[in-house]
Amino acid sequence: MRIHLIAVGGAAMHNLALALASKDHVVSGSDDEIYDPAAGRLSRAGLAPPALGWFPEKITSALDFIILGMHARVDNPELLAAQKIGLKIYSYPEFIYEHAKNKLRIVVAGSHGKTTTTSMIMHVFKKLQIDFDYLVGAQLEGFDNMIRLSNAPVMVIEGDEYLSSPIDRRPKILHYQPHIAVVTGIAWDHVNVFPTFAGYVRQFELFIATIQPFPPNDFLKSSIKKSESKGRLIYYESDPVLNALASESQNCYLIPYKPFEGKIINGKTHLIVEGDKTVLLEIFGAHNLANLQAAFLVCHEIGISDNEFFNSVQTFGGASKRLQILYQTGHSIAFLDFAHAPSKVKATVEAVKTQFPDRRLVACLEFHTFSSLNKSFLSEYKHTMASADIALAYYSPHTLEMKKMEPISIEEIRIALDHPRLHIFTDNRLLVEYLKMLTFEQMSLLWMTSGSFGGLDIKQIAQSLLAQS
Repeated sequence: MRIHLIAVGGAAMHNLALALASKDHVVSGSDDEIYDPAAGRLSRAGLAPPALGWFPEKITSALDFIILGMHARVDNPELLAAQKIGLKIYSYPEFIYEHAKNKLRIVVAGSHGKTTTTSMIMHVFKKLQIDFDYLVGAQLEGFDNMIRLSNAPVMVIEGDEYLSSPIDRRPKILHYQPHIAVVTGIAWDHVNVFPTFAGYVRQFELFIATIQPFPPNDFLKSSIKKSESKGRLIYYESDPVLNALASESQNCYLIPYKPFEGKIINGKTHLIVEGDKTVLLEIFGAHNLANLQAAFLVCHEIGISDNEFFNSVQTFGGASKRLQILYQTGHSIAFLDFAHAPSKVKATVEAVKTQFPDRRLVACLEFHTFSSLNKSFLSEYKHTMASADIALAYYSPHTLEMKKMEPISIEEIRIALDHPRLHIFTDNRLLVEYLKMLTFEQMSLLWMTSGSFGGLDIKQIAQSLLAQS
């Protein structure tokens, strides 16, 4: 088929282009800006647009359909041309559902832990040589792409609650219609789209209502009985908002979960599986033990045994930028984490401090997203960095200008975080200079951002700091 992707440079969109091309479709795309790694990956695959910009002359009846990315605007010239000639236009979640509509669909949703939980399931499936398709929001070790499209009988999908496209204002999760749904928790996010917490919660209520009965499918093995045809909702039981939504659900079986028990020995987490039996893990943190329990329950529902799961998950090292180790010595360690929303920041800071309680923790947080830079949302960050011995916050006034947002003062950030040893920077050079004044012996250094701290080479800086201590 001939497929054109508008706004092909996005993280999901360029991976979708690569996946489609690997299935021998004729793929083209356009965008007005494409950065690495997308630019390099598209170029190496021969899929990079010849020139940046929008070219409505590319949009002809010779195309089978369009896939529209979120980066495009409603007045995009190529979109208008496609609408004028009546071409079929999919958002990427619409297209993913179209591809997966005859498969068993496992969808992991929630305000935090989606990528990690999805990655855990994928890791176990791959270890057990299960044939499956997937969509995940990070690059994973052992997987060439963030999307796989094939004839596999099952698809594992990371379900994002953000909008589907400029012309489809529904959250992506409302497209997928899962047979097994995971909701990891609900904590207000994306305030530029959902200005009230009630409106945000409503999206998860709608998502739960889309859970479908199990289809007849040999993949399910013996653990699914014909009398148990309802879909499954696997949800974090300690979240009161989520508990309330689950209790009102009538269309699925409810499977609550809480974190696995674990113990820390010499800086390593050991999962307690039964009695004195333990499983050594490469990951750590209470939030990850909760994510692991959710993945375990998904695997259980499709007939994977406990031993198969525990043997497989021992080698799971986490997704990119999820407590990713940047550098370590015998007495210090540096991590990079994608944490930016308040619940993610709190969980990540607490995880590192709990794992290395005898080390001082320096936690660096970049305010970068629309939500985090929204004045009305700043109070949600109160005490999220309380477990850090030293808290550093960075934001760029230029980013606020680019996003056309109201300026924020240093004092407003200080009041919001309410940390006794807080230092705030609007110049990333001064942030680095402050870090150079610290001694990193017996220290944990944690960087948290969905950006790059204004273009810093975070890995190189972490290595330099720790190596000299």
